[in-house]
Amino acid sequence: MLLTRNYLKDLVYKVNGAAIEVHKTLGPGLLECTYHKCMIHELKLRNINFKSELVIPIDYKGFEIDAQLKCDLLIENVLVVELKSVDHVAPIHVAQLLTYMKLLSSPIGLMINFNCTHIFSEGQKTYVNETYESIY
Repeated sequence: MLLTRNYLKDLVYKVNGAAIEVHKTLGPGLLECTYHKCMIHELKLRNINFKSELVIPIDYKGFEIDAQLKCDLLIENVLVVELKSVDHVAPIHVAQLLTYMKLLSSPIGLMINFNCTHIFSEGQKTYVNETYESIY
């Protein structure tokens, strides 16, 4: 598979579609773990390959640290998805997503906050990094 910006854009579109379906069915106000389980089911229904609760390895100067970092979802080994159910996404949440993207060498990440009225307009945001900039 050739990694292109169009491929990544399409992947984000598909994952957002799954999140919209989960949100439309459940609405806001539930715990993050509930949305996570429903997203897993929805991704399976849509035949989207993913890993859930992926432990992120940290190599610190040649020493592997078990820091208990877990990525909510890694889609097709390229898209990091961080799920939230909060009043507002704080800068620390964004920093967490960007760090996961860096540690997993992922060019793109998606923050999805289910605690909102409309997922598409206010509950999701896409982030890219320097790896993305080298993809055409």
